[in-house]
Order: sequence, then structure tokens, then C-alpha cells
Amino acid sequence: MSTAFALDGKPLGSSRYGVIGDGNTIALVGVDGSVDWLCLPRFDSPSVFAKILDAERGGCFRISPRHDGCESRQAYDDATNVLQTLFRRDGDGTLVVTDFMPWNGDPRSRFHELHRLVEVREGSMEIEILFDPRFDYGRGETRVVVAEEGAMAEGPSGERLSVSIGSGVRFEALPGGGARARVIVRSGQRLWCILSWRSKRPERVAAYRPFDHMRATRTFWRKWASRMHYDGPWRHDVLRSALVLKLLQYAPSGAMVAAPTTSLPAGPSGDRNWDYRYSWTRDSAMAIRAMNLIGYPREAQGFFHFVRDTVQQRGDLDIMVSIDGGDVPAEQLLDHLAGHRGRRPVRTGNAARAQTQHDIIGPLLDAASLHEQSGGMIGLRLWREIRGLVNDAIEHATQPDHGIWEPRAAPMHHVHSKLMTWVALDRALHLAPLFGGDRFEKTWHQARARLREEILQRGFDARSETFVSVYDGAHVDATLLLLTIYDFLPTTDPRLERTLKRVVEELGDGKFLRRYRSQDGIDAEEGAFVLCGFWLAEALALSGRLDEALEVFNNHLSAANHLGLLAEEVDATTASPLGNYPQAFSHLGLIHAAARLDLALRLRDEGIDAAPRLPFDTAHAP
Repeated sequence: MSTAFALDGKPLGSSRYGVIGDGNTIALVGVDGSVDWLCLPRFDSPSVFAKILDAERGGCFRISPRHDGCESRQAYDDATNVLQTLFRRDGDGTLVVTDFMPWNGDPRSRFHELHRLVEVREGSMEIEILFDPRFDYGRGETRVVVAEEGAMAEGPSGERLSVSIGSGVRFEALPGGGARARVIVRSGQRLWCILSWRSKRPERVAAYRPFDHMRATRTFWRKWASRMHYDGPWRHDVLRSALVLKLLQYAPSGAMVAAPTTSLPAGPSGDRNWDYRYSWTRDSAMAIRAMNLIGYPREAQGFFHFVRDTVQQRGDLDIMVSIDGGDVPAEQLLDHLAGHRGRRPVRTGNAARAQTQHDIIGPLLDAASLHEQSGGMIGLRLWREIRGLVNDAIEHATQPDHGIWEPRAAPMHHVHSKLMTWVALDRALHLAPLFGGDRFEKTWHQARARLREEILQRGFDARSETFVSVYDGAHVDATLLLLTIYDFLPTTDPRLERTLKRVVEELGDGKFLRRYRSQDGIDAEEGAFVLCGFWLAEALALSGRLDEALEVFNNHLSAANHLGLLAEEVDATTASPLGNYPQAFSHLGLIHAAARLDLALRLRDEGIDAAPRLPFDTAHAP
């Protein structure tokens, strides 16, 4: 995909970025060759580059041609997270910048580097290298010193970041901060730029062994990608989603962040700007279920160990925790930053940490069951923790909560939370015999039956003859599609059919689907929710409406950018991304929908009249 751009200093829209990472953090690299977002040394650390949130104060690390009117395109090396940005201008030549963060799969690795290889394939190009870090979200004073081998940045709290540059190129200090180098690169020449965290000084480029790291990183990613089991018609999209989810998993602990960014607006205003650089138990469990489904049980094992250790440390299953299992910081506003494209506020921390959400036990037990079914082991130690969580969930099921969508409003009895507790009980009853049975099985059977009947009574609106989002309520939301996906009732049940129809009619927005239209305590519009669109594709396929399901699925594939990356939401009018990016929710939804639609197509080709049921989304008993 070709993209024309001007070097006007403005942050790009989130659709114009690729991502690279090292299992500890992620960098966003724009089609203009600029690293506009990077937190070091880990996802939730303060940023060193944050131009995506403020063109003036955020800071960046850019390598690009000095010529105006260039066209660029980006692509990943096949089956890797090694990113290439190609620049072309008629009459001047072709420039390629290859970006990666060295990663050999070792979670104990403590060095953090970003390697950038500059090559001219034909002709010659004059390039500019701008090294302009701004520590602590641009709050801290950053001093940049030019050295023989590159430049060094130091912050007030001892932060250090160096850039080493080869081929005798020298930086010059800029009056407003940062350093710049300009050089003409001719066909066949190569130039390395190595960014290194906490290094004492820039070293000779050869000391970093960049070619060795490039080979090792490519090899790691290709070996990892080769483990994927899915080989259906959307293999490329599924593999890219898997590679994204792997990037979002914090290697030292196994936790998965919802997204690597903060405060990218989920609507036309800036009111829905949130910090997603933490681990939501629900999101992580759903992502791990998707990974297990296509052949990645090791990632699941790491996540379950993280859950086990976190529960033992904290004594409960929290909505979200930091990536090392600690507390999520209190929400704060960074008023000195202008916000993405001028849409404030910029937030760090997340106030939803204090909410009550009773649905998170369901995805956790569901993922654990699939993991065991796929040949993995959750272990006796974790099972003992899970038993206690299941018993707690029975008590919580009688209480209201804030629900999956985290409205800034009073708790209610959300049908989705009740459904997920029902799922948790069902999966617990499946797992118990694997550990020799459990004395609570009779209690779990009774609680599951009681909860099912309660959902049928209070979660169903007799006037519309559909299920509704909260007990005794009148509105619908997209989580009601999960009643079909989790086989709460037979797919042919007219109550489900009417609910599906109503969800599409009331929440449909062009080619996409909103998660709800009811008030949530935030006076601001938002876009369509990508995950919900993939849920709709699954529900349609299960209801025998495969052609409609394929259309919905393909519409949501089109919401991905030129690299196949998805944000949290999408503008239904322009199909441009909204919200933090890339989003784990969206990519796990793609994987699940692709697997189900592939199965549906195979069943149809074989003349089998059956719902496309994936492993473990059918309950064991009513």
C-alpha cells in the first residue's frame, strides 16, 4: 500500500503505524520513518517518545528522506515482527529502513535496544536522522550530548538513552533539544542506527552485533510462526493477529496488555481516552484462548502461571493488574500534552481498577478448560486457586457489577456477567474430574442450574421477546451475541433469533456494530467496536446465516490498516481506526471468527448440516 506523506511534524493517525517489540515493550513506527511512541523499559513505563500524543513536546526518533513528495509503503518481513518502510521518489532512488527490537525469546533478557538499518536500493537519497527523546512523557528535562559514535540523552532521574550511528556520520545538537544528522546514502550502502536503553555512552555500531541480532530475531519469529495450526482461507490475517498478541504479552511474567498505548481517542472528542497498558484478566484469558485454539499452548501456560502467582499474592482475582501483578496506578491527567491530534486529555493509570466486574471468572475458566483439552496443564496448585475463585463467583452472582464495558455509572445486574459465571461453573465441572473430583461439585451443579433459570427469567424482556443487557431492563448490547456463541440455548431457539435480529437493527452502524447505545455515564460519542463485529460474524455463522457472516467478517477485516493491525474501534463512516492500538480484543476476535467461519465453510462443502462448534464453546449440560 503506497502512502504519500509530508514531513510537516504532525503526528500521524494510528492507522499509519507499524509496531515492533521485544517482549517488554512496543514501539510505533510511522510510514514517515518516525518512532512516535516508545515506553522504556516496559509497556507501562513513562514514554521516551510520545509524538503521537503531542507533536511539540512528545519527542520522536525519525529516519526519513529530506525530499518532499516521497511515497512510502510498509510491510513486515514474512512471518515476523521485523518491519520495513520503503521510500521512493521519482528521479532520486529507493530507500528502505528496516526496524526491529532484538528478541531471542528469553524472558530474562534485560537489555532493550531498537535497531534501524538504512539501505538505498537504487540511486541515492539524502536522509535526515532526528534523535529527540523526551523522558517522562515530556515532563522531565532531557539533555542531549553529541559524542563520537552518536548521541546520548540523560534525564533528571538518571534515565539514559543512547543512539549509535555508523559510517562516520556525526550528529549536531539542536537549539531546541535533540540531535540531528544528515547524510547522503548511495546505492549499495548500509547505515545502522542503534538505540540503547541505559547505556553509559554510544558504542561503535559493530559492538552491538546488529546483523547477528537481525538474523536471530527473524529466526525466532519464523520458528514461532511455524507453530500455528490454522491453515484456512484467512491464514495471513490470523498469523498477523497471533504475532500481535505475542508482542502484547509481557515476557517476564506472562501478562498481556490490552494495548501498548494510552489516550488514543475512541471517539471524535477526547473524553474516551484511556490507558490500556495493563493486564485485564478477562482480555488476557480471551486472548490466550484464541492462541490455544491455533497452536500456542506455551503462551497460555505463561499466562496461567501469572494468574496463579497474582492470586496468591493478592488473595483475589482483580479486574486488572500491572504487568508484574502489582496495583494499576491511579488515574492522572497529563495536562501538558496536547493529545492525539489535539484531542485531550492524556491519561495514565486507569480508574476502572476500582470497579466491580463479576464476568472475569468465565473467560479464565473457559481458557483453562481449552488449555487442558489441548494437552496443556494448569496444575494442581492453580486448580486449588481456581476452586476458591469459583466459589466466590457463586456469591458474587447475586450482586450487581459494572460489567465488561466499564461504564462510569452505578453497578447493575448485567446479563453478560451472569452468563460468564454460568460458563465458569460449567468449565469447573468439566475440570474437577481431572483432579480426582471435588467436594463442591454438587454445589456447582445447583448454582449453574439456578443461574441459568435466573437469566431466562430476569434477563429476558417479555415485551420485545428478546434478551436484554441488564436484569429487568429494556436495552440490548453486543454481549448478548455470546448467548449464541456459548450455546446457552440451541441456536434455533426463537428467543436467540429475535435477540440477534434486534442487536443488528439497534446497534448496527453502517458495515459495523456498536457495543451499546444506552447511557454509560460518559457524555461523548464513540465508534463501532471491532470485537463486537467479529462476535456478530460468529453468531450469524452459528445461526446458519453463513453468507451474512462472511460479509460481516470481511467488512471488519477491512478495518485493519495496511499491515493488518486493528484498533479498538472504527469510525463507521470513514472506516478509520479509533482508540488504543493495536488492540488485543480486536485481534483475538479476528482469530475466533476466522476459525469458526473456516469450520462453517468446510461443513457446508461436505454437506454437513451442523453448527460450526469450536472446541469447548458448547456447554456440557443445561
